[in-house]
Amino acid sequence: MTDRATRPLVIFAAFAGSLAIGLLVVVWLAGGLGGVAKPAPIGGAFQLTDQSGQTVTEKSLQGRPTIIFFGYTHCPDVCPTSLFEMSEVLRAMGKDADRVNAYFISVDPERDTAEVMKNYLGSFDPHLKGLTGDPAMISKVLTEFRVYAKKVPSKDGGDYTMDHTALIYLMDKKGNFVAPFNLKQTPEAAAADLKRYL
Repeated sequence: MTDRATRPLVIFAAFAGSLAIGLLVVVWLAGGLGGVAKPAPIGGAFQLTDQSGQTVTEKSLQGRPTIIFFGYTHCPDVCPTSLFEMSEVLRAMGKDADRVNAYFISVDPERDTAEVMKNYLGSFDPHLKGLTGDPAMISKVLTEFRVYAKKVPSKDGGDYTMDHTALIYLMDKKGNFVAPFNLKQTPEAAAADLKRYL
């Protein structure tokens, strides 16, 4: 065969090969390959209390997109910064902020009572709800959302701090995890991203 005759066959073979690999990747992501475990879902059943004493459960996530941040009120830097950024996104959403859930879930239930959460969140957007509960329920929620949180005693014998996961969880209107929500963009761009899930 001449080069001219074999070139279409080579191109077709390359295309068919790439198509087959692409299909395998799609099937794998869908969990269709035997023996390959799908990632465990993020989220689950819970019952917590917001800063006003109202009960919030996993059913509260349904019907609206939800952004969730796990932290604690004694956090010196990451938590107030993240909550400020969330507040800026909610402000940029305008009236659409009423159609979104925004939760700050404590990883430090020993200190973060509903009253403490209420006082702390007074500095942020009023759409933000602080959630807390007994240590057993908080531990359950942390496990369900695969959040790392660990108490770190102070070297000088004072108050402890908490090491914890510091990302924003984006959940869809069915309460299913979508992806980490990107706050490292302008509030307007982040608000536009969030509005896509309304």
